[in-house]
Amino acid sequence: MPKFVELWVYLSATPLFGLTATLVVYVLAQAAYAHLRQAAWANPVFWTVLVIAAVLLATGVPYPTYFAGAQFIHFLLGPAVVALAWPLWQRRSELRQRWGRLLLAALAGGAATAGSAVALGWAVGLPVDVLLSLAPKSVTAPVAMGIAEKIGGIPALAAVFAVMAGLIGALAGKYLFDLCRIPLDAAGWTARGFALGTVSHGIGAARAMQVNADAGAYAGLALGLQVVLASLLLPLVFRLL
Repeated sequence: MPKFVELWVYLSATPLFGLTATLVVYVLAQAAYAHLRQAAWANPVFWTVLVIAAVLLATGVPYPTYFAGAQFIHFLLGPAVVALAWPLWQRRSELRQRWGRLLLAALAGGAATAGSAVALGWAVGLPVDVLLSLAPKSVTAPVAMGIAEKIGGIPALAAVFAVMAGLIGALAGKYLFDLCRIPLDAAGWTARGFALGTVSHGIGAARAMQVNADAGAYAGLALGLQVVLASLLLPLVFRLL
């Protein structure tokens, strides 16, 4: 027992803690996810976030200490997003034929996600700065933070909303698609993936990629389109308002 305590004290005070804790918890969560046949509610990202948060709260380890090690994994988010371009390149002929419809779908989806979030927040009486932080919730967190800062929101809060949108979409997407009776044929997987990438950015795209290659490819495309469209249009819209 004393050896374990000494090891814990050492790890919790060094960058190794964040890296080790994240890898160990995620590997265990991924193993459970595979054992449960990739059940949506067992999403490994969701459970990793919960467990890491619980550990930090229980042990009193400051978040900066944890992130000093976890930042090495955070750095890999960039290459991971870029890697989503490969499935799109493999389907480039399809994209040339559908680019107009896909662009319209991205515009409609982005307007619906931002508009519904702000409208619901306004209906329950949220402060203006919180409403502005909600608007970019369906864009990946770093971009959402930048957009929130430009339109008068709170960047840290925008990041929280973005992560929540991603996790909720990854957990509930399958059940909502089944409820809407979206088929499991080629067109259905395309629609499911594009919708999930539109509302749940990278976390949703990762979930789609695990389930079906076509769904993952179109989720990655939707993620990229939302980043570009939201970055260009949201600041313009709120400036006009």
